[in-house]
Amino acid sequence: MLLNQLREITGIQDSAFLHAALKAANGDLMEAVGFLTEEHAQEPTQNAAAAEPSTWEGSAAGKQLPPNGTALTPSNKDDLQAVVAFSVLESPKAQAAEREVERAQEAHPAENKNRSKRKRCEVWGENLKQNDWRRVGDWPVGMKNIGNTCWFSAVIQSLFQLPEFRRLVLGYSLPQSVLENCRSRTGKRNIAFMQELQCLFALMLGTHRKFVDPSAALELLRDAFRSAEEQQQDVSEFTHKLLDWLEDAFQLAVDVNSPGDKSENPMVQLFYGTFLTEGVHEGNTFSKIETFGQYPLQVNGYRNLNECLEGAMVEGEMDEETAAQSVKYGQERWFTKLPPVLTFELSRFEFNQSLGQPEKIHTRLEFPQTIYMDRYLYSSKELIQMKREEIKRLKEKIVILQQKLEKYLKYGSGPTRFPLPDMLQYVLEFITTKPAVVISSAHDSRTTVLQSQAESHVLDRLSQQNSIPETKNTKTTEDTAFFLANSSPQQKLSTPLQSSDSPAEISDRPAPHMVSEEEMNLVRTCLQRWRNEIEQDMQDLKDSMARINLSIEQMYCDPLLQQVPYRLHAVLVHEGQANAGHYWAYIYDQPRKSWLKYNDISVTESSWEELERDSFGGLKNASAYCLMYISDNVSHFVADEDDDSEVGQFQKEVEALPPELKHYIQEDNWRLEQEAEEWEEEQSCKIPQIEPSPAFESQDLSSESGPDQSSVCEQSMRSLSSEHAMIAKEQTAQAIANTADAYEKNGVEAALCEAFHEEYSRLYLLAKETPTPQNDARLQHVLIYFLQNNAPKQVVERTLLEQFADKNLSYDERSISIMKVARAKLREIGPDDVDMEEYKRWHEDYSLFRKVSVYLLTGLELYQNRKYQESLTYLVYAYQSNTTLLMKGPNRGVNESLIALYRRKCLLKLNDVAASLFVSSEDARVAEGINILNELIIPCMHLIINNDISKDDLDAIEVMRNRWCSYLGREDMDGKQQLPASPFLCCIFQVVGTVSRS
Repeated sequence: MLLNQLREITGIQDSAFLHAALKAANGDLMEAVGFLTEEHAQEPTQNAAAAEPSTWEGSAAGKQLPPNGTALTPSNKDDLQAVVAFSVLESPKAQAAEREVERAQEAHPAENKNRSKRKRCEVWGENLKQNDWRRVGDWPVGMKNIGNTCWFSAVIQSLFQLPEFRRLVLGYSLPQSVLENCRSRTGKRNIAFMQELQCLFALMLGTHRKFVDPSAALELLRDAFRSAEEQQQDVSEFTHKLLDWLEDAFQLAVDVNSPGDKSENPMVQLFYGTFLTEGVHEGNTFSKIETFGQYPLQVNGYRNLNECLEGAMVEGEMDEETAAQSVKYGQERWFTKLPPVLTFELSRFEFNQSLGQPEKIHTRLEFPQTIYMDRYLYSSKELIQMKREEIKRLKEKIVILQQKLEKYLKYGSGPTRFPLPDMLQYVLEFITTKPAVVISSAHDSRTTVLQSQAESHVLDRLSQQNSIPETKNTKTTEDTAFFLANSSPQQKLSTPLQSSDSPAEISDRPAPHMVSEEEMNLVRTCLQRWRNEIEQDMQDLKDSMARINLSIEQMYCDPLLQQVPYRLHAVLVHEGQANAGHYWAYIYDQPRKSWLKYNDISVTESSWEELERDSFGGLKNASAYCLMYISDNVSHFVADEDDDSEVGQFQKEVEALPPELKHYIQEDNWRLEQEAEEWEEEQSCKIPQIEPSPAFESQDLSSESGPDQSSVCEQSMRSLSSEHAMIAKEQTAQAIANTADAYEKNGVEAALCEAFHEEYSRLYLLAKETPTPQNDARLQHVLIYFLQNNAPKQVVERTLLEQFADKNLSYDERSISIMKVARAKLREIGPDDVDMEEYKRWHEDYSLFRKVSVYLLTGLELYQNRKYQESLTYLVYAYQSNTTLLMKGPNRGVNESLIALYRRKCLLKLNDVAASLFVSSEDARVAEGINILNELIIPCMHLIINNDISKDDLDAIEVMRNRWCSYLGREDMDGKQQLPASPFLCCIFQVVGTVSRS
């Protein structure tokens, strides 16, 4: 036991080394831990993470030694180290293991060092890259560990992923009168905690961060849990306290309409149930109903969750016969009401009297993904009691069968017993053994030598016998001793030896002196028949027990007892010992139909197999600590609700939030952008210190032409506004260069102010010009687009300020100084000053405008190169996107008639190509023409008529229809062309008919 504890605490696997440490410490576990970890404690700290507490800090290993323990002073530490080293050196096996450990440590020095410095709850580092800050799509967010707070993360994540609980928290509100009249300290604390939990849940819904910071909510828990510097809090203790606080907070809202009525409390309705206890004590029966939140279950002595529940529901004897005999104690529990969320606490700790401290139970305990609670309900009492009686009767029958089987397995009347089939086999082997050949010797010296060899051989057999089970066909020590004491020298020699003068084989086993063939056949026949009969009897007993065990296992598979299923929602896992360890959670993600692992800031996809390995226990010091099941009705409701996608559901919930919570999310996301800009600023300030290479310069110049030519990585790191600022980088640099005098005379802020106003004036004048296809100033600068479309003043000013805050302006000291001042002013602009959602929409429109221009130019270039199929695709996309922009204003998009003109020209050209292929009479070309008609021309016609069709477009469609109608009835076209033409012409007729009716 001590060896296993020492191995788990220190991580050292060498048993010889651990045993030597315990021996040198006189069996004192704390001293042995102190010695084995002394090496790590003396390592110099290389960084902040390395200076944090080690694995056993705060545990029993790190506490003060008992008064009678031997203190490890520098002198006796050295003595202890010498004793352990000497003990290990004595063992060759230990030396080899030590060499293997040394080689492994040399091969992975960093990994070993990190393991030695590992904390009970690892606090994730702050030095993350910018990409590590941001949430990826709709992936759930993690939670920052701010120092031994992994228990908080595990519980909160499990509760947050319950949609009903999440809606209750986010929708919590109290009338103003209740807030004003709340005088108690606990009431104010509960309200404050609920408000912080609301903010935390809101961020978990709508944040752009990869993980959230729960510091504000945890700060309110410090008083209830003493201080954060204490050892980690128990998950069940925390969950009890959390549910109590939430229940009290919701009760304040319930008391407005139903004072004191806890049945209306949503926390009670969601998490609390009731059970009935019926029992007998000293011959007197009793009955009572109790309420439960988290139902505690003992783990020790049980194999699975159903066995735990059965043990918790039945204590002692409760049948009528024993009750009539005045049994001292016995009781049964029955659930009378189950909550929608059913939580089981698995008690995995017990107090070790010898060590004087709590100890974790690592035994394996299995639990299912679906558990049927019918067998524990009061409504099923009569049926379950009948089945329990049947199980009791079957178990008694198994005991009787096992006793019968034991009589076969342990046969005999003496102190040593053997399996009866083996004994019969031994007798059969005895009678079939040939008698030994006795060899005489004429020389006393040879007799003496042979006798010595025989005794040596027998002694060897004696030494081997100690490691051979009693059931094997070998001599016992008493038999061999009797053989040596009572045999003559010749007899002693006849067993182990073979004469070198005679080819006859000498047996070393006992054998009958004389047996006739008739006797041997009779005995062999009887022994073999008896052995077969006994083996058949034993197999029948085993089969009977197997059938009974199967009946017991299937006893509750009755369809009548599978009407109340509960699905596993979350598993809270603890790794470590009783007073030190780490928590994380596995939570089933309904939309993704998979298990996710929530481990502080990390949220990763997992599997049921990984959950089993980490949660069942028995293999390592990690095991499930708390199980959260949800009613099957709730799980189906969640599944129906989340059929679309989790991101859609989260977005709906964000939109339904109160304005103050939506504003809180926007403010945090804005703060994230500010943090990202500050990080970029720190990186950009390092650029002047690095001599750029020619490759770097060429790459930088190539990126000036627009965001489309920048790398994907750079696009992901910049917002749209930053991309638009980079487009005008050269113009901004020129504006800064024009402020050289102001910079020298009046400083940085004056230079920025002058550049700002001059650039604004320049852009304002350009915005007055009417855009033409040959010269569209809107493509030069985003602000020209904004000014022509009357964008809000705040949007224009912030965009222009971002132009001067662009990190790509790190040309010289003046540029960097102006950039820093511009960034400082940007940080002063908060969400209250600029509507960030509106700001984002304006930049998205400008980005779409530039894409429309690119689509149009690409389509025109392809048209000139006679690539009509590709050209039509680009022109159609350009027209559709441009229509979306023009719906917001006449200057939001490009000239619609220009796109329509070339779309129409391209469509007519493509129609000519398709028609030429169709009349070619070649199967491959005919098929290609039909494919063009089907995939491009007809869909494009439908798009044209869905909008306000012009006369030119209508005339073009009529021309194309007439072209295809001319092929009907032509004698020079064979059947293969006539047949497929009909459905396509029908489509064209439908299109033209639709236009004509409109």
